[in-house]
Amino acid sequence: MKIKNILIGGSALVVLGLGINAVQDAPSDENQEQKMINDYNVYALPMPEELEFAEEPVPLEIPDVYERMDRELLVNTYWQSNTLLLIKRANKYFPVIEPILAKNGVPDDFKYLAVIESSLTNAVSPAGARGFWQIMESTGKEYGLEINDNVDERYNLEKSTQVAAEYFKKSKERFGSWTLAAAAYNAGNYGVDKQRDRQDVRDYYDLLLGEETGRYVFRILALKEIMENPDKYGFNFRTKDLYKQIPSRKVKVDSSVTDFAAFAKNFGINYKILKLHNPWLRETDLKNKSRKEYLIELPEPEYYSVAP
Repeated sequence: MKIKNILIGGSALVVLGLGINAVQDAPSDENQEQKMINDYNVYALPMPEELEFAEEPVPLEIPDVYERMDRELLVNTYWQSNTLLLIKRANKYFPVIEPILAKNGVPDDFKYLAVIESSLTNAVSPAGARGFWQIMESTGKEYGLEINDNVDERYNLEKSTQVAAEYFKKSKERFGSWTLAAAAYNAGNYGVDKQRDRQDVRDYYDLLLGEETGRYVFRILALKEIMENPDKYGFNFRTKDLYKQIPSRKVKVDSSVTDFAAFAKNFGINYKILKLHNPWLRETDLKNKSRKEYLIELPEPEYYSVAP
């Protein structure tokens, strides 16, 4: 089963003055003059002595594993604008994701899978995968998500995280490895099984895989390492620079809604804010002929001003 087929997108934000030198030794007196010719210098990064995903060690002593890990650390450290945005967004969205993973017995490291899948945005892939976890329509429906023209719960962060957690658990039961479970989220359980049988190996780091799946776990590891140690990689920010959750409440709706613009104003917000907090509502109204009960998130109105 294949859930997605997309690489994360970039960002247009430009961030200046990130001290990448933080991970490097100071230049010696002999080469200081030469290095000062340039205003900006690029340095090789020291590889961490140990790395692990979900408490499963990364065999950095294997040369190709070392090089692949080094590549992803370099790419994500020196793509400063994108990585800083990820750090900012994580402060807002990880508190939603973490308890759902924990409730399902899924290691916390899987939150970084959402980071590389969608950059913590409601992305849409060319193949039709959607949301933070890039879930395909068939998979979403198989796991109980409502997906139609009116409602698409792949955009509901809480419900889609629950689906992703269930998928991870099933993959772990199949492979006996969280690392392979992560890889299978990209290549599909069948795809990973097929390659393991063809190559007669059982470990992710022993498999020869296609470009995307071959990089997949290393990209997760790189973002985990950088986002858990931002100072080490030269990312400088204050707590107030990070994006924050807006206090909100949820109201039950078990009937149709003919006009979400009017609905929003009844609660002291506008249509834009309503849809930002409920991206799973795909239209300007809610048909709901079956009178299903939905929970609609409403931010506290004092955080927004609504024109009369």
